[in-house]
Amino acid sequence: MCGIYGYFDRSGRSLSSGTLAAMDASLVHRGPDDTGVHAVRGAAVANRRLSVIDPAGGHQPFVSADGRIALVQNGEIFNHVELRAQLQRDGVAFASDHSDTEVLLRLYERHGMDFLPRLNGMFAIAVLDRRDPEAPVLHLARDRIGVKPLFVHDDGARVLFGSEIKALLPALGAAPTLHLPALQHFLAYNYVPPPETMFAGVRHVPPGCMLRIDRHGSRLQRWWSLAAQQPVAQEFGAWRDEFLALYDDAVRLRLRADVPFGAFLSGGVDSSSVVALMARHQTAPVRTFCIGFDDPRFDESPYAREAARRFGTEHHERVVAADLLDDWPQALWHCDQPHGDASFLPTLEVARLAAAEVTVVLTGDGGDELFAGYDKYAAFAADPQLLALPDAAFARRYVEHTGLFGAAAREQLLQPWLRQRLHDVDSVADVAQPWFDEVRHFDRVNQMLYLDMMLLLPGNNLVKPDRMGMAVSLEARTPLLDWRIMEFAFRAPGATKLHGGDKKHWFKRAVEPLIGHDLAHRRKQMFTVPIGEWFRGARKVWLHELLFAPDALAARLFDADALRGLFDAHVAGTANHTRELRALAALELWARRFAAELPE
Repeated sequence: MCGIYGYFDRSGRSLSSGTLAAMDASLVHRGPDDTGVHAVRGAAVANRRLSVIDPAGGHQPFVSADGRIALVQNGEIFNHVELRAQLQRDGVAFASDHSDTEVLLRLYERHGMDFLPRLNGMFAIAVLDRRDPEAPVLHLARDRIGVKPLFVHDDGARVLFGSEIKALLPALGAAPTLHLPALQHFLAYNYVPPPETMFAGVRHVPPGCMLRIDRHGSRLQRWWSLAAQQPVAQEFGAWRDEFLALYDDAVRLRLRADVPFGAFLSGGVDSSSVVALMARHQTAPVRTFCIGFDDPRFDESPYAREAARRFGTEHHERVVAADLLDDWPQALWHCDQPHGDASFLPTLEVARLAAAEVTVVLTGDGGDELFAGYDKYAAFAADPQLLALPDAAFARRYVEHTGLFGAAAREQLLQPWLRQRLHDVDSVADVAQPWFDEVRHFDRVNQMLYLDMMLLLPGNNLVKPDRMGMAVSLEARTPLLDWRIMEFAFRAPGATKLHGGDKKHWFKRAVEPLIGHDLAHRRKQMFTVPIGEWFRGARKVWLHELLFAPDALAARLFDADALRGLFDAHVAGTANHTRELRALAALELWARRFAAELPE
């Protein structure tokens, strides 16, 4: 796990050493163990390293023998052992003992960027290739589903890239400008859906894509698509056997590390099954980590303890203060963008607990999006009228009813000048509809899941373990998002995932022998904190001062009466506007932290 950054200037101008140093310093939390930069005239690729695999021999960048190719990565290649052995059989020599990053360099030397489909891992990769001195090229690539972040700024003359947006800011110079279409999308989704960001001129490299940058421009190419899967009917027994074999191997590969590792354990079906499979492959007890709350409505620690006893883990648990809002500004700084999701805060707490003992954790992220674990899926699938809607109408209804502010609510909230500026920005047609269009051959359940795989995961749910883990230099690995499991899941018809309202229907049946009936079938409990209640009580004054300060961003963006109406109705208890107020508070805290300015 690391942070990467760098640039490519099409006219050959070089960034100053001071600017590169500032970019480097912004990512120390992602890589406290080592730093390295390969800088030439007009370009650089650089790395901050958290040493997980081959600590002694894995220094980055890796550079070819002739000095003309330099490669850095953020992430881990879990099948690097098999790839190295294959290359060695072909006569390729290695300088490191067992670095996964050197494997990437040797693959690139032989295959160019065509090596990407061979990788099983989570990664963001940058390759500077100057073998043709008259036509240098920078390649940027991101893993299949966006477990690892990668941001770019391209003004036509210079391209900047980094694992976090803050790494680009020293080279951009001026204060960041709010990207208004991204604001519209944030209000619609509760997060900024990729490839947009809240910073004008900065974009994500989309998951499963690579970017080729040269002196003439940039070309984006998709190298993997989950939409290519075709539904295949199977009996449950065959489905179970294939799934468990894939799941077991995905966990086995993610236990490769030269540092202590463990797992987040909530006692839910996803994290419990991960720990069960980890225990199969270890002689020593699995180290597990959980936080608890005094409020039983939000406390999962009893279930985690039950799972820990079942699997004989070395369990670490801490009861934390319920009110975590003092950490919110720092969490948003690590996220780079506003997120209305309150579970970032307890995730930061459990990451802190784990980081005191281990460097790597396995998590159950991705299971709900792959196998339909959220109530919203069951609610939509249970309504025949919704399922029968035409494609475009179904997509719009799904987004409007599962997002944050619907189109009408946004119209009411925004000031007139902003409504006019965003008149042609449609957060369904522009963002969600193209993804729905790719999977017209999927059933409605898998269409909903596919949209969340493409937007919710890389836009929010995978940001959480990456950024909250990296805030304390902790690597999070997600075995359920092994590419083989993702493709398998989308070959499975939606009826295997939702049956009579039973969420994760076949998944729970498959893992029940591993974790027991009670853990497999207990009601899902959201990993969150009662912010809405705090907004009515201990944090009411705090929220009022945040949203209604004379210099607040909200005063410049939102209609004062509409905002006041949301606040007053929630505080009075006549309506529950927790999600809306939480998102607006996150936006305000983000704007203050990054000193974001409005465009002219």
